[in-house]
Amino acid sequence: MNDRIVTAKIPEEVYKEFALRIPEGERGSFIREAISEKLQKTPKPDKLLAIEERINRLESELEQVRKYLSDLELLTFEQGTVDLHSLCTDETDRKIIDYLSHYKGATTPELAEYLKSNRWIVLNRLQKIQKASKKKHGKSVIEYYGGERSGKKKAWWINQDTTNKEVE
Repeated sequence: MNDRIVTAKIPEEVYKEFALRIPEGERGSFIREAISEKLQKTPKPDKLLAIEERINRLESELEQVRKYLSDLELLTFEQGTVDLHSLCTDETDRKIIDYLSHYKGATTPELAEYLKSNRWIVLNRLQKIQKASKKKHGKSVIEYYGGERSGKKKAWWINQDTTNKEVE
């Protein structure tokens, strides 16, 4: 075994404690054992990077499978199979989904007034929910329609094509 010499600076207090507790002839082996123990507990960066890359690849492949299934209409969005609240990250998102579900659609200013919030914040939330549903299920469960529908112009709606049923 080829041994290497390592020099380290340690605080005076640590050295005094070290000198008190460890006899002079055993200090080298103590330091070697301490370093070995610490290395055993520290994950190897290469393995972490490899695991992270593998997880990212699996997520990407799963997203593709979901997209293919939704394209083939094998992945259904019937009520009961898609929990709209699973797309929500907090109470604000839940309130948005509840409002859209109850009123079957809403404009961004209506939602902003209901939530007592800025309409740009509401728009950001709607877009995040839309993106999350598309990523998770292959199709968006809420959609924006710029024309007039049910007496509302430029409004967000629960996507009936993906839910196939009225959402309660």
